[in-house]
Amino acid sequence: MNRILSQTKGDRWIWLIVILLSVISALAVYSSTGTLAYKRGVGAESILIKHMAMIFGGIALMYVSHKLDYRYYSGISKVLMMVTIPLLLYTLLFGNHVNDASRWIAIPGTGLTFQTSDLAKLSLITFLARSLSRKQENIKDVKESFMPIMGSVCVVFILIALANLSTALMLFGVSVLLLIIGRISIKQIAVVCLAGAVLLAGVIFLGPRRKTYASRIQTFMHPSKVDRDKSFQSDHAKIAIATGGIFGKGPGNSTERNYLPHPYSDFIYATIIEEYGLIGGFSLVLIYLFLLYRCIKIVTKAPKAFGALLAAGLSFSLTIQAFANMAVAVGLGPVTGVPLPLVSMGGTSILFTSVAFGIILSVSRHIDEYEDNRKVVIGEIREKEVAA
Repeated sequence: MNRILSQTKGDRWIWLIVILLSVISALAVYSSTGTLAYKRGVGAESILIKHMAMIFGGIALMYVSHKLDYRYYSGISKVLMMVTIPLLLYTLLFGNHVNDASRWIAIPGTGLTFQTSDLAKLSLITFLARSLSRKQENIKDVKESFMPIMGSVCVVFILIALANLSTALMLFGVSVLLLIIGRISIKQIAVVCLAGAVLLAGVIFLGPRRKTYASRIQTFMHPSKVDRDKSFQSDHAKIAIATGGIFGKGPGNSTERNYLPHPYSDFIYATIIEEYGLIGGFSLVLIYLFLLYRCIKIVTKAPKAFGALLAAGLSFSLTIQAFANMAVAVGLGPVTGVPLPLVSMGGTSILFTSVAFGIILSVSRHIDEYEDNRKVVIGEIREKEVAA
């Protein structure tokens, strides 16, 4: 055990948060997949085993990602962007269609699907961190700095938004936050927001899923005026939360898991509250808030702009996604397909989330090494001063 701990570097609290969220995920997924297992004709244990394999695979990727010096991700980001944009185009044209949305592509020979927006989030955030850190000296130059940054944000946004508007909006929000941190002028940020608003209006009113978006907004704004079938998910999520009470029904005692279409992914937070009560739900909120706090500490301590921007972008992305999922579950937002990071059952989402955690830990590891080296140098200087 000591040998394993000695090999893991970076913020120990983030490692603990990852382990804690993984345990919560295993308990919640096992409890909420009974109906899914019945439909597939398998035992719930087999689904749990596959889910645990993804969790352990994610932890392995996180370990590898945190061992790699975060500065290497600057060069990797260019390759990721060159791969991401064609993949997003391919997904829109030839991807697997589920609920009138083309978000996944099949991985040949594995029977698994790959959601390209997960890769796009990681790619765009690392690319923006690289661009903003490298162009700090002429950051206000429109042609050299602003246009390439704006172009990358808008292209990725529109390619994701056509099939997955909620993810695109969250990624756009994170991008704007990075632009603010990266000292882009208010006028230029306003231009980016205006371009995003135009693209958003085009997707909502002219896009292939415009009827779906209109229906979800109408259901959220006026639930009493729509068919009960359209508000089925949100209604049963509210029932789960209301019947959970303060202390919950206990692990494995959820009843709404048998009615909710996706109690193990999109509405797993409602299942957790039903079984563990408001105490369990509030504890999960505190975990994500504490994660954000630890990441902000990393951002403020990072000696280089790239590391600070990288940690900020990835941490904002994870926490915004978490609170978006929880907001939908408790009825504070229209229904979306956003998973709860490291808790919802999923494949590529768990793996890419784990890589994001690994990159944050890589920045944290570099800070620790930087401070250790600084202490050694200061000690040597003091020794020389005493000797003199």
